[in-house]
Amino acid sequence: MTSKNQKTSKNLRHSKDKATSLQILQSNVKWHHLENVAACLWDAYSGLLGDQAMILAMNSSYVDPLLQFETQLKIIKSSFKVVFSIPSLEEVKKMGNREDDKEDLENLYQNTLNLFEDTLLILVSKDLYKLQILKDMAVWMNEDSSYLQERVMVIISRVLSFASRRVRGYESVGAPCLGVLAAELSLLCCHSDPLIAQQASSGLYHLLCIAKCQNADTERKRSTMCEKSGDHCLLTTPSDMEFLPKVLQWDKTKIIQSVGFTLLPSLLTDFVWSLLMRLSSPNNIIAFRASTMLKLTLEYHAHKVTMVSKIVDTIYKQLCENPSHVMKHTMLRVVTLLTRTSPKKVVFQLMDYPVPADNTLILMWHAAGSESSVAPHVLKTILLILKGKPGEMQDSLKERRRFSLDTTNMMPVAASQALCTLLPVGSYKKAVAQVFPQLLMALMLQLCYSRDLRLMPGNRTVYAQDALRVLLTCSGLQQVDAALKRKNCWSRFSHAPFHHHAVYLVAKTLSEYNFPQFPETLHYLYKLSVEDPRQSEDSIITVIFLTEILNNFFKDPFPEEFLVLFRNWVNDANPAVSKLSLQKIASMAPVINEIENVCSLLGSVLDAFLSKDKTVIIRALITLRRLLVRLDKVTYSSLCTRIASSYCPLMDHSNGGIRSMAIQHFGELLRDMSEYTWMLNDVILEGLVPLILFLEDTEIRVAQACKYTLAICVSELNWPTWHLLKDEFYSFEEVVLRVCSNLLTSHENYITNLISDTLGFLRSSRVYLRRASVILIGYLAKVGGHLLLRDEIEVMLEAIDPRLRDEDPVTRELAEITYTVFKEIAHRLTSSNLKQIFRRVFNSIYTKKLKPLYNYKWSDNPAGSPVRIKDTKHDKEAHTGEN
Repeated sequence: MTSKNQKTSKNLRHSKDKATSLQILQSNVKWHHLENVAACLWDAYSGLLGDQAMILAMNSSYVDPLLQFETQLKIIKSSFKVVFSIPSLEEVKKMGNREDDKEDLENLYQNTLNLFEDTLLILVSKDLYKLQILKDMAVWMNEDSSYLQERVMVIISRVLSFASRRVRGYESVGAPCLGVLAAELSLLCCHSDPLIAQQASSGLYHLLCIAKCQNADTERKRSTMCEKSGDHCLLTTPSDMEFLPKVLQWDKTKIIQSVGFTLLPSLLTDFVWSLLMRLSSPNNIIAFRASTMLKLTLEYHAHKVTMVSKIVDTIYKQLCENPSHVMKHTMLRVVTLLTRTSPKKVVFQLMDYPVPADNTLILMWHAAGSESSVAPHVLKTILLILKGKPGEMQDSLKERRRFSLDTTNMMPVAASQALCTLLPVGSYKKAVAQVFPQLLMALMLQLCYSRDLRLMPGNRTVYAQDALRVLLTCSGLQQVDAALKRKNCWSRFSHAPFHHHAVYLVAKTLSEYNFPQFPETLHYLYKLSVEDPRQSEDSIITVIFLTEILNNFFKDPFPEEFLVLFRNWVNDANPAVSKLSLQKIASMAPVINEIENVCSLLGSVLDAFLSKDKTVIIRALITLRRLLVRLDKVTYSSLCTRIASSYCPLMDHSNGGIRSMAIQHFGELLRDMSEYTWMLNDVILEGLVPLILFLEDTEIRVAQACKYTLAICVSELNWPTWHLLKDEFYSFEEVVLRVCSNLLTSHENYITNLISDTLGFLRSSRVYLRRASVILIGYLAKVGGHLLLRDEIEVMLEAIDPRLRDEDPVTRELAEITYTVFKEIAHRLTSSNLKQIFRRVFNSIYTKKLKPLYNYKWSDNPAGSPVRIKDTKHDKEAHTGEN
C-alpha cells in the first residue's frame, strides 16, 4: 500500500467510526424500553458497548503490545460468553407482546451480534496478528455446545473474509496463528451440522487466501516447482478459488491438500501440532477427526513439518502416561510417517531416552522400522551414533544436544538396543546387507567400550553383543554365531585383557566360514585404515580385524597396498597399533626378500626406535632382528650403516631391557657384516663410549651384552683386548686402559670426539656411570692430551668440577685424579709454542705405555658401600714422576 492510500483508508475508517457512534447513540434511545422486556438481551448489548469502548481505547494507547493483546483477549472472552449465551432469535421474539417489540427485539439481537463482529473487524484491521482471537473463539465454542455455534462460525468466516480482502497486494502478512486456526476450521469442516461445516469451509478458504500472502516470493517458487513436477495444486487459478469453499466441505483429502500446499512449513507445523493435541480430546468424535486429518497431512506433506523431535517426544510422553491411549495406533503411525521424511531427526530423538528402552520406546522403534523406504537412512544414522563412546562426559553444556541423560552420552547403548529391534525386520534385510561391514565394526567397537560401562544394577550392558549376534543371524551367518559361542568368544569382550583376542576370534571365525561379505568388508576396512581414526580403540580393532582376514585370504607377503598400511601403523600414536603392526611385519621374515619395497619397510621399523613407549621400542628391536636374519646380504650391506647408527642412541636408554637388546643386536649386526667392517668402523667408534661405560651397569644383562658386543668391536678393529672381557680376566680399568692405548696407535683422530661423548655422562644420575665416565675421560685425556686445545681443556675442567663435590665418595676421589690430569695438560698448554709442537711430534712418533691411574675395583653396591681407591697417592706420584 502507498502512504496516500493508507491515509485515505484511515480517514474513511475515522468517518465510519463517527457514523457508527452516532447510530449506536440513536439506537440506545430507541431500544431503551426493551430493558424491561428482554433484560438478558439488553444487558448483553449494553455490556458489549462498554467492552468495545475499553477495547478500542486500549487499541489506540501506547500499552505494551503483548499486554494489550492479553487484556483485549480477556475482555473478548467475557463478551463471547455473554453474547453467545443469549437465547436464540425465536426465543427472543417470544419475549415481546407487541409486533413493534418483536421487530425491535430482532434488531437489537442482530445489532448485538454485529457489534461483537465489528469489534473484531476493528481489531483485525489494525493488526492481523489478532486473528488469533478467532482461534480462541473456535476453542471456546467447542468447549461448550450451548453456545450459538453456527453464529460463531458466521462471524469467524466474515472476519476472515474481511482480512483476506485487506491483505491483497501485501508482500507479507504477520499472522502466525494461521496454522492453529486452520486446524480448528479443518475439523469443523467435517461437522455433523451442515451449516457449521459450510461456514467453516468458507472461513478456511479465506484463511488460505491470507496464507498465500504470507510469503509471495515463496509462493511463486512453489508454483514454479508444481508446474515442473506436474502437480496441480489448489488455489492456482481464480476459477478454482470460486468453488473452493464447496470443495473443502466434508472432503478431508481436499482439505489437507489445500492446507498442505498453501501453508508455509512453520504454519503447517502448527497445524500438525494442533491436530496432535486434539488426539487427546475428551470428545471422541473430534479426536477421530483429528486422527484422520493428521495422518492425511503427514502422508502428503510430512516433509514440510519442522518440529519433528518435539512431536516424537510428545507422543512418547503421552504413551508413557497412558499406554492404552485410544489414539495409540494413530500416534505410532505419526512416528512412521515422520520417519519417512525425517529419519535422522526421529532416530536421534528416539535415542534420547534412558537405557534400557521401555515398552513404549520399543513400540516406537517398531513404528519407525516399519517404513522400509528409509531403512538405509535409519541405519546410517544409527551408525553415526555408534561412533561415540558410551558413558563419556561431554565437554561443555553448550555442546549438549540431549537433555534426558545429563552430560553422559548413553546414545550408543540405546542405538545398540535399537538394532536388536530393527535388524530382524524383513524389510530391512536389503539395507542391512548394504552396511554389513560398517555395522560389524561399529558393534565390535561398542562391545569393547561396554566393558568399562557401569549401569544401574539389573540393567543389561550387552546390547552391542545382542545386536552383533542378530546381525550375524540376519545376514545368513548362523554357523559363525554358533562357532563363536562354542569358542566362548562373547565372554571375552567383557574382560579388558581378552577383548582384543575376542576381536581376533570374530575375524578368524568369519574367515574360516568364508563369509560372503568378505569383499565389501575388506574394502571398508581399507577405507577405515587410510582415514584418520576417531578413537584409539578404532585403530586397534581395525588392525586386528584386517590382519586376520588378510592372513586367511592372502599369502605373505601382502599386496603392496596393504603393506603400506602396516608401514604407516608402525609409527601410529597408539602404542598398541604400533606393536600389532610390528608383530605382523615380523611374521613376514621368511618372505622378506620377496617384498618389493623392503628398504621402506625396514625404515619404518627403525623409525619406531624413536617411540616414547618402551614396549614399542622393544617390539621394534625384536622385529628388526628377525627380519635381518633372513635379509639377503646385498640389501643388508646397503642398510647396515643406517641400522647400526640407529642402535647407538638406544644404548643409553633408561630402560635396561632396551639397553641390553640394542647393545646385543649391535654386536650381532657387526658379526653379520664382518665382511663389510670397513663400512662400519666409524659407527663402531661412535658407539664405543656407551659400550665401555655400560660394562659397569648394575643390570647383569646389560653388562654381559656390552662384553659380548665390545669383544666383537675390538676384534673387528684388530685390537688385542678381547681376552680382557672374559669374566675371569675382567677389570674395568684395565679394559679402558687397553682401549685408550689402542686408540692412540690406530685411531688417534677419534680421541677428541670420544672425550666429547664421555663428557655427557659425567652428569648422569646413575652412580656407576659417573664413576666409569670419570675414569674413561681421564685415560682419554692422558693419551690424547697433546691433541687438545686450550678452550677444550677448560671445558673439561668445568665439567669435572661438580664431580669433586659428588655425593658418592668414590666418585669424588676418582674425580680428583682426573682433575689432576686435566690441570697438567692445561699447564703444558701454557708453555711456549715451540715446546708444544715438539711434544706433539714426539707423541706421534713414540707411544708411551700407560700405567693404571686409579686402581679402581667395582663394588656390587656402588651407592651403599663404595670401594675405596688404594695407593692413590703413590699413583699420583708415579704419574707426576712419569711426566
